Amino acid sequence: MKPNKLLVTAVVAIAIGAPIVGFVGEMKGQSMTSTVVRVPFLHGFPIGQIGSQTELASLELANEWLNSPPLTPSALRGRVILIDFWTYTCINWLRTLPYVRAWAEKYRDQGLSVIGIHAPEFSFEKNLNNVRWAVKVMRIDYPVAVDYDHVIWRAFNNQYWPASYFIDSHGLVRHHYFGEGSYEQSEMIIQELLREAGVGGVSREPVKVDPRGLEAAADWGNLQSPENYVGFERTENFASRGGAVLDKPRMYELPARLRLNEWALSGNWTVKKDTAVLNKASGSITYRFHARDLHLVMGPAAPGTPVRFRVLIDGQPPGAAHGIDIDDQGNGTAIEQRLYRLIRQPMPIVDRQFEIEFIESGVETFAFTFG
Repeated sequence: MKPNKLLVTAVVAIAIGAPIVGFVGEMKGQSMTSTVVRVPFLHGFPIGQIGSQTELASLELANEWLNSPPLTPSALRGRVILIDFWTYTCINWLRTLPYVRAWAEKYRDQGLSVIGIHAPEFSFEKNLNNVRWAVKVMRIDYPVAVDYDHVIWRAFNNQYWPASYFIDSHGLVRHHYFGEGSYEQSEMIIQELLREAGVGGVSREPVKVDPRGLEAAADWGNLQSPENYVGFERTENFASRGGAVLDKPRMYELPARLRLNEWALSGNWTVKKDTAVLNKASGSITYRFHARDLHLVMGPAAPGTPVRFRVLIDGQPPGAAHGIDIDDQGNGTAIEQRLYRLIRQPMPIVDRQFEIEFIESGVETFAFTFG
């Protein structure tokens, strides 16, 4: 989800060429602030420099279209376009979705076309049925182009999820923004581009949204745990004795103690490039974290074979700290491959020890994210 080290640039340009806001900064999994903009987490595949113009013709290379027939540059001519790069397990994108959804609804009849580009991170996100499921449950009704091989991604020289590209009625990229936040500034750009296109009566008022569940904003003031992968290639702070062994079944053990943001496996697991797979029942993952929310991207390796699990916090059932995917005793079932919200704890937020034990084998685990 995030590169180890990245250079972030966000530039806003309007018709007269004056910037509304801009910043340049460097971040490595921690929050970064500016006097105007906040982009707490950015992540993606490093490709190259961000361009100032895009070829909308790349949309014709989409593998599939959902909610719409295929869209072409000629069909979009004269419309303002918001291109939104997403992948359905990305918590950072999920927290932007209420705003993108509201913009699509508010400005659709005034000349705005919102187009989601689903560019998968994990292999299971290339499954079209999984993407269809996500579009339905996440109430996405604007067009979605499926970009299995990141062809459109590369045409935009994109590097991150989430990423928004604001394109004027002449097909030029006038603004790009990566990460979460600056929603009012982004909406101001939509409004300005619509006015440039000759649309009258464009409201200057921002949309009002009430994000809930997974879409609710993170508790940035208490967030001290960055997202982390479980797979061998990109994980950090793995603390099981002897370290991880790539692509070989192995019995793992917990260390005597975990420091903040360390994690460990227990039981018979195979650690692969981008996932860890439980080979025998009763294996567990333990993670020391500091955040209001804890999520885990996971699911059964074989479709149609649910895997039951139980979550503990500091050795006890989570009670009022349980997330929407478990009950107050910590019981849950991994039915499909997706992001599961396992913990949303009340104040005060302190260092806690999370443990998830899987009753059956066959689960694949991919990444932890926090909020």
